[in-house]
Amino acid sequence: MTQKVWGGRFRKETDTLTNRFNASISFDSRLYAQDIEGSMAHCRMLAKQGIISVEDESAILEALAKILRELDRGEIEFNDDYEDIHSLVEKTLIERVGALGEKLHTGRSRNDQVALDVRMYVRDVIRRVVELIKKTQVAIVDLAEKNIDLIMPGYTHLQRAQPVLVAHHMLAYYEMLKRDLQRFEEALKRTNVLPLGSAALAGSTFNLDRVMVAETLGFDGITANSMDAVSDRDFILDFLYASSVLMMHLSRLCEELVIWSSQEFAFITISDSFCTGSSIMPQKKNPDLPELIRGKTGRVYGHLMSLLTTMKGLPLAYNKDMQEDKEALFDAADTVEICLEVISRLLPEITFNEENLRAATEKGFMAATDLADYLVRKGITFREAHEIVGKMVLFAIDQKKELHNLSLEEMRRFAKKIDKDVEPWLDPFKTVNRRNVLGGTGPEMVKQCLKKAREELAS
Repeated sequence: MTQKVWGGRFRKETDTLTNRFNASISFDSRLYAQDIEGSMAHCRMLAKQGIISVEDESAILEALAKILRELDRGEIEFNDDYEDIHSLVEKTLIERVGALGEKLHTGRSRNDQVALDVRMYVRDVIRRVVELIKKTQVAIVDLAEKNIDLIMPGYTHLQRAQPVLVAHHMLAYYEMLKRDLQRFEEALKRTNVLPLGSAALAGSTFNLDRVMVAETLGFDGITANSMDAVSDRDFILDFLYASSVLMMHLSRLCEELVIWSSQEFAFITISDSFCTGSSIMPQKKNPDLPELIRGKTGRVYGHLMSLLTTMKGLPLAYNKDMQEDKEALFDAADTVEICLEVISRLLPEITFNEENLRAATEKGFMAATDLADYLVRKGITFREAHEIVGKMVLFAIDQKKELHNLSLEEMRRFAKKIDKDVEPWLDPFKTVNRRNVLGGTGPEMVKQCLKKAREELAS
């Protein structure tokens, strides 16, 4: 049994069950690179401050670098005898350089050490997620540009509402992801603050140069309160919240992909490369990947709620409950990254079915609002125009016609001001051209938005 780093105060060996229940090495082992990088920066600072010698610094750094290489190659086992990744690295170092390795922990605690490791991990993950969001945005913009001339039904309540450009619909998700990206970038600012030097909770009696360590590790600043630094997990909650909102947006997109690919809609075809089949029904082609992204959204929500619940009743400063942050964080990070990778590769493999989009746009009285606007231009108030067009729709339903199929005489039963110039206002494919208001689905506006999106992605 490996001796505990805290074993001096204890008379009895730790119970085997206690070891197993208390240990985090099975999951925090993925922090080994951050742990060693942080230890190296701490070692350099100790030497600069004269707390250890330059010779000690050189020997410790050389041993740590070798341990890192061996961990990278899988040559060191993450043994259950070690309580956590910090203990494994420290004990392995001591095995290599003897008592010299025991000096490394001077001026720090596992409390500020783990806070450092996790901040560095979250920082790395956020940077990867930001790049994957941009990759997904590029795929959305590409798909929008490719289908710039296609018109489809826009929906409210999943009922056909008004025609929109396919590109306009897709760019709605671009805007959602843009806000997601901003949330992660804001989370990064709050994450990138150095906690090391806070020790267990009260700081250190040694003259530590925290600013040097922050600069060495690429942090933007240092924590202002040692108790806050070791007991804070707000930055993980920031990440989990940003991840939850991102997954919600991806889930909404995937819901539409599932619906649009159904035979009932048949608006899109997803490449065979991103679908699966049935074990019993030979004809099936299932959109499993969008369904999985939709399904995995709930697990990210769960991790956010789990950590919020864990943290809500903890007194200052560190409590062992906080060990529960890592599995939630790691799984959420893995989930978000794979979902973004999948959706960014799936979107280019989608084909919009123009004929089906056109047929759907021709039905559902989707020029009704434009007809009401036409009547307003004839001097009728909007509320009266709304009433008139509603009655015309009822009449058209009874006649089994669309609005654009009604004769001028039939329409004039409801409003004498309707004339021959009404015809363009009844064409659902012309309605988008009248919506060149900022943010609207008009072709000129959408082209401007595409141009702006390209500029944003390039910058």
